[in-house]
Amino acid sequence: MPGTSGERAHLGVVVGGWKIRNPKSEIRNNPGVGGRHSEFRIPNSEFGPLIRYHGLVAETNFDMPVSVRSHPRCLEHQPGLGHPETPERVQVVLDALSARAAGRWVVDRESPLPSDEDTIGTLAWIHDRDYIERVREASAAGSGWLDSHDCGVSSGTFDAAVAAAGLAMQAALDLANGRIQRAFVVARPPAHHAGHDRASGYCFFNSVALAAEVLARCWNRPVVVADFGALHGDGTQHQFFSSGEIGFVSVHRYPGFPGSGGGDEVGEGEGLGTIRNVPLAGGAEDDIFCTAFSGALGEICGRMQPAAILLSAGFDAHHEDPVGGMKVTEAGFGRLTSLAVDAANRWSEGRVLSFLEGGFELEALAKSARIHVEELAKTSID
Repeated sequence: MPGTSGERAHLGVVVGGWKIRNPKSEIRNNPGVGGRHSEFRIPNSEFGPLIRYHGLVAETNFDMPVSVRSHPRCLEHQPGLGHPETPERVQVVLDALSARAAGRWVVDRESPLPSDEDTIGTLAWIHDRDYIERVREASAAGSGWLDSHDCGVSSGTFDAAVAAAGLAMQAALDLANGRIQRAFVVARPPAHHAGHDRASGYCFFNSVALAAEVLARCWNRPVVVADFGALHGDGTQHQFFSSGEIGFVSVHRYPGFPGSGGGDEVGEGEGLGTIRNVPLAGGAEDDIFCTAFSGALGEICGRMQPAAILLSAGFDAHHEDPVGGMKVTEAGFGRLTSLAVDAANRWSEGRVLSFLEGGFELEALAKSARIHVEELAKTSID
């Protein structure tokens, strides 16, 4: 299975033609993990120049603890007439967050991206290289669908998916290097259903899995991905099912698409006990959702002691969402976020990266994303 610990890159080791430098002794001596005493970066090839991504990012203002990041290329994916995963999803979220930020976060609608070459190279840690090319070829065809009828493609699909992955990779590198503490990546297509070699559930590249992998390789410490929403993040779970270094928590409707996420799916091999699913019946409300999320996240974080928590934030569990079948309110999403922040403050020195997943009723999505970022911004650890 891809992503197992046997494939981890250590100091000077080439993985799939790429190197990652992991100064372990420096990490051991630095309680902050990846702070100003370490510099993690990815060369663009085995023999190529060092790409220092900190050169793309302005000096962090820690009075604005949440970095909200997006890019216009994420709007280029057009999955087809009547498809619920529209470019307007990103636009309404950014508009909602641009109003009355009051210094609590900063919105960058054109956040710097790594080169496409670098992003595609690191995507090979998560996805089969032939699959990456299939996404490129399907997009070049200009229309149709890939692997599943819900994964409609257009001429802009590949560029949008690579940009979403690039935003995730850059956020992970910035977190590893101590330039940010929290971020919300507002990108599309979404990520958590994308498998190693297959598109699924509106998703093409698993950006969240990529960010988790980058952090685990940089720090040589566990991280936890926590997925809340109506649908199970099957692609992320599969990627790390036997890893042992990246934990996965999911609270979702069950049974339902994609068919996985039963309580008996707990990992295997080195990953046994690092996967925690809490399947909920349709129509679950705030109290049930939040109680389930709190228990599962606390269990896995207590077991793994993660250096960071990554959120797959699915707002399709909103009671007005046409896809989700759940009854979570905006206040409920605020509670879920607050629980994640509390866990990060306890185990991860406050480090949180969040990534937009589902949410298809535009007004509900905008309101839910707003309260999500408000909660991310409430408590910061210097």
